This record gives sequence, structure tokens and C-alpha cells, in this order.
Amino acid sequence: MAVSVDLNSDLGESFGRWRLGDDEAMLALVSSANVACGFHAGDPPTLRRACAAAAARGVRIGAQVGYRDLAGFGRRFIDVPAADLADDVVYQLGALDGFARLAGERVRYLKPHGALWHAVIEHEEQAGAVVRAVTAYDDGLAVLGADGSALLAAAERAGLRCVREAFADRAYTADGRLVPRSQPGAVLDADPAEVGQRALAMVREGEVAAVDLGSGGDPPGARARLSFESLCVHGDSPGAVATARAVRDALMTAGIDVRPFA
Repeated sequence: MAVSVDLNSDLGESFGRWRLGDDEAMLALVSSANVACGFHAGDPPTLRRACAAAAARGVRIGAQVGYRDLAGFGRRFIDVPAADLADDVVYQLGALDGFARLAGERVRYLKPHGALWHAVIEHEEQAGAVVRAVTAYDDGLAVLGADGSALLAAAERAGLRCVREAFADRAYTADGRLVPRSQPGAVLDADPAEVGQRALAMVREGEVAAVDLGSGGDPPGARARLSFESLCVHGDSPGAVATARAVRDALMTAGIDVRPFA
């Protein structure tokens, strides 16, 4: 059983007068903050505040890079040419790193957001573009992504540190993939204590109950095998703070330390 695990969350996603999530409360619970970089969400004051608050709490800052898609919150696939995507990623890294350095910290890792996160599981060209951006900007950065993804395979070939991620508050199919958000039950809205115990079982057992999406899918009782070093709790979900607190409490009570990987 793991003796420690990283707990991460997507933060810094407010924009102008639109407020999303409670960054301050989440930063008291997580060990790594995936801060938006202005393309799918976030604006300069939000990024600055998120970096300053994370640095003050000793929470590691990661760049949550995505497609240039404010209207769609980065959850729509965009067929960006690889060279353009690499430049977009460098642009986002530089912007967030500037605010992190003003706070006396720096960006420690990169995590794709939304549709880009899903795309680079199999999209070799876009995965390669993200990795080229990281190596061009700072090859000391870690890359956070799905186990078995094209992204982590490309990052490993490039000599980057690869960190595998799982989700405490998302449902899985038996092949270890996330249930699409278009499907009911994709985002767990159960009692926070139940999510906490589910997360603890994921860390202890390396597996989780799978969802049957029908069409001759998974057999009853199927379980998804998961391999990860970092566990995500979404900051924009209803009840996110209560869920993150329940996950952290369940882990700590079981003797599993919550600490950053970077």
C-alpha cells in the first residue's frame, strides 16, 4: 500500500466577474494546484492570486494548459496544428510561470486540461506537441497525465518526469478510461464521505468499481485497474471543498500522507 499520494485540483478558473470554485479553501486541502493559464479559463488577476495563495501554503504550482477555448471551457476538441499547439503551450507556461515567480515560486509541472487531456491519451501528434513545448521551455518540469497515454509515452522518451494521475470524483469504465461527461454519473455527486472511502480504496487496492455503459459492455462487478501517484479532485464540482476534505481525511486517517510529487 502507498504511504503517500499527491492530491491535486484544477484551480484559478474564474474569469472577470464569473467566479468558479473556492481556491482558498481547496488550497488548504491539496498538495498540488493545477492553475489555469488563461486559454480555457482564468484571467491575469485570478492567476496571480492563485499562485500567491498556493505559494503561501506550500502547495506546488502546475500549469493547467488547454485549447484556446474560453467559450467552451476547454472541453471541446480542437484540431490545432502541432506547431501552433506547441507555441500555445509555451505561451501558457510562460504566463503562469511569471506569476508563480512573482510569488517566490515557479511552475513545477504541466497537466493538460479538459479536451486536451483526453486527446493526448491517443492523439500522438498533439501529445508530441505538448511534450516539445515542455522540453523547449523547461525540461525539469514533470508531466501529469493518464497512465498508458501517448502523452506520458512521449514525455518518457523525451526524458521528462512522468506522473500518472487518477480521479477521486470521476467514474471509470473497466478499461481504466473516464466515463464521458455526457453520460449520467460521470462526475460523482455522492456523499463526500463515500467519495473519501472510494479514494482510499483506490490508493490501497489500485482499482475501482467500473461503470457499465451498456451495449454489451462491462460484466457485473467489473473493476478498473489504476496505477497513479497523484489523485485529482475537481475544484469546479458542486461540493468540491467537502469532497476534497473527505478524501484528505480518509487518506490521513489511514496513515497515507498527502504530499506533492514535484
